[in-house]
Amino acid sequence: MDRKDIIRSPFFYVGDKYKLMPQLKKLFPKDINNYIEPFVGGGSSFLNSVGKKYVLNDIDYNIILLHKELGKYADKPKELIEKLYNIIDFYGLSCSYRGINVPEEIKKKYVKTYYSKYNKNAYLKMKQDYNNDKNNVLLLYLLLIYGFNHMIRFNSRGEFNLPVGNVDFNKNVYTALINYLDFRKNNEITFENTDYKEFLNNIQFEEGDYIFLDPPYLISMSEYNKLWNDKKEIELCQFLDELDVKGVKFGITNLIYHKGKENETFSDWSKKYNVYNVNSNYISFNDNTVKSSSREVFVTNYKKQ
Repeated sequence: MDRKDIIRSPFFYVGDKYKLMPQLKKLFPKDINNYIEPFVGGGSSFLNSVGKKYVLNDIDYNIILLHKELGKYADKPKELIEKLYNIIDFYGLSCSYRGINVPEEIKKKYVKTYYSKYNKNAYLKMKQDYNNDKNNVLLLYLLLIYGFNHMIRFNSRGEFNLPVGNVDFNKNVYTALINYLDFRKNNEITFENTDYKEFLNNIQFEEGDYIFLDPPYLISMSEYNKLWNDKKEIELCQFLDELDVKGVKFGITNLIYHKGKENETFSDWSKKYNVYNVNSNYISFNDNTVKSSSREVFVTNYKKQ
C-alpha cells in the first residue's frame, strides 16, 4: 500500500500516524465491528480503517472540539471551505491553493521562511481575536493550520500561544479537508472527551470490536507527551492485560528505544504479545531535520491475518 492511498488528517497533528498507516493498516484485523480509539488525536488512524461504527476519544478538549466542528460540514464541504476562505481573506493571509501567494520580493529576501514572514502580523491579529472570543472554532482551526508545527498550545491563562509557522492553506490542506468530510459523511462516528480508562470502561464491547491505541510516547520529547509518566505507562499496560482477558482485540504503537533511552516498562510488557517493528525514521521534535536512532513498534494481542 502506497501513501498516496492513505487519507491524511486535516489537522496535520503532532504525533499523527499518517506516515505509518501503510504499514499499520496491514496489521489491523480484516473484519472490524466497532473501531475504538481512546487517543484519537488528529485522526489519520481512524480515517484509514474500515469499521461498522467508530467510537473515538481524546483527553484534549480542543482537538475533540475541532473534530466536532468540522463534522458539522460533512454534508456541506463548500460552505466550510467558503467560510475558511473568508477568514483567510479578512486577515490577509496567504493561500497558495487559491494562488494568493507571497510576493516575490519577500520570497527572495526570506528564501526559507517567507510564509512566516508574510503571515506573521495577520496571524497575530487572528490569534488575538480568537483569544478575545473563543466561540469561533474555525479561527482555532486556521491557527493550527498556519501555526508552528500545526500544534494546539495554550498558556496558563488559557490563551492560544503558538507562534506563526512557515506554511499556509495549500493543496494538501484542501485535499485533507475534503477527504475528511467525505469520510465523516459516510460513516457513523461518535466523539468523547475524557480519560482513556473512563472512556473504555464505559464501552460495552461486542464481538469483532477493535481498539487502536496511540498513547503519548514516554521516551519522546514531544510537547503533547509532557503529561505522561512511568506510572501512567504501567497503568496502561495493566489495563490492556485486562482487556486481553476479556477477549478484546487491540493494537498499540509505542517507542521502545529513542535517543539512547529505553522504555523498559513497555518493552518488558510487550514480550507477552505480538511485536511488529515499524519503519518510522522517528524525527526529533526539537530538530525535525535529524532522524534519530530509535525503534518504534506496533504490538497486538492477535496474530497478523
